[in-house]
Amino acid sequence: MSLQLDRLSSFPVTAFDAAGELALGPYREHLRHQIDAGPAAIFACCGTGEFFSLTLDEYAAAVRAAVAEAAGALPVFAGTGYGTAMASQFAAAAREAGADGLLVLPPYLVKPSQQGLLDHFKALAKKAGLPLIAYQRDTTIYTPETVAQLAQIPEVIGFKDGLGDLDLLQRMMAVAPELTYFNGLPTAEVTARSYAAIGVRAYSSAVHCFAPEIAHAYEAGLDALLPEFYLPLVKLRDRGAGYAVSLVKAAVRRRLTDVGSVRSPLTDPLPEHLEELDQILEQGLTVVRKAAAA
Repeated sequence: MSLQLDRLSSFPVTAFDAAGELALGPYREHLRHQIDAGPAAIFACCGTGEFFSLTLDEYAAAVRAAVAEAAGALPVFAGTGYGTAMASQFAAAAREAGADGLLVLPPYLVKPSQQGLLDHFKALAKKAGLPLIAYQRDTTIYTPETVAQLAQIPEVIGFKDGLGDLDLLQRMMAVAPELTYFNGLPTAEVTARSYAAIGVRAYSSAVHCFAPEIAHAYEAGLDALLPEFYLPLVKLRDRGAGYAVSLVKAAVRRRLTDVGSVRSPLTDPLPEHLEELDQILEQGLTVVRKAAAA
């Protein structure tokens, strides 16, 4: 399978009700809004989707819902993580739910060796038999030599970079050009132009969750959104722990669909930060409206 990720992909949030339980109705509404906006792919139950807070049964139900809403119109990838044994269980559940592939999140808590990472992917490939995308970030950093070996595993088709070391990334691309590479940094639009300069044009967009018109306008070249929307959003994001997820979910909840709060140990943004979020969003929408009217 070849990933046609030459543009942005959607990483939807996972909806919970007032009691903190999985809410499939609002989740499916959110998914429909995402799919209708036209991303390259849906990545369900990943970082923005609070994979780390989902039980295996909830995860399977959410992935099934994403597959049903996509209805073959675009690929659905699901997150998987933790150690190899648990990651294999989630991988098998994603396969049974009809997912097209897996985003392999960094193993929990440990800093694995390069051989350990290779063994992890071999086990997941055998267990799930689905296309796999490696995710580099935090404690999980790959060497170019390991990436070259990963590329020899038929199921491994992509590499998502959340580190931001473009020198390292270019060396990986040189030894494994057959993989699909994309930018997985938080608020990836801020670095999208730099990644594009080395040939990586695809990226994950959390903004697409709550303002797809802004996300697609920036992708199309509306650079005025960088100082007016994205940079202020990043500044706000950095003011709270876990805001890379909770701020996005709050924006979805306030603007589009009631997807509920984040689950513990994450917390919702402070009221004053939500007011600032509303202002930043309105600034971005104003830029888009003015460009459309010009």
